[in-house]
Amino acid sequence: MFFILKSDISILEALGYSLLGIAIVFAALLLLMAIIKIQSALMSKGKEKKPAAAAAPAAAPAPAAPAQAKPAAPGSAGEIKLYDVPDKTAAMIMAIVADTLKKPLNELRFKSIKEVK
Repeated sequence: MFFILKSDISILEALGYSLLGIAIVFAALLLLMAIIKIQSALMSKGKEKKPAAAAAPAAAPAPAAPAQAKPAAPGSAGEIKLYDVPDKTAAMIMAIVADTLKKPLNELRFKSIKEVK
């Protein structure tokens, strides 16, 4: 059932109300966008401080290696444990990660690589 409503509003007034509604919606969207950008900037500042604090304990001297362990190659970050992964595949994975992160391989530390089956 349809109802026909009669009102004393002109086309220009209706158009004005429509434009006012659209303007309010866009203003609210711009306000939300500004709030999100501010929060994003605040969160990224918090993340930048954490690595600096985490780097301080890493600067402490490492404990002496056992006498029977092989000396690490210059620039390496220690040993890696491979679980069902050939050496060639592990080397490829490490190279891909280093390239993706745009970091030299000797600045990264891999603890283990495990094949997911």
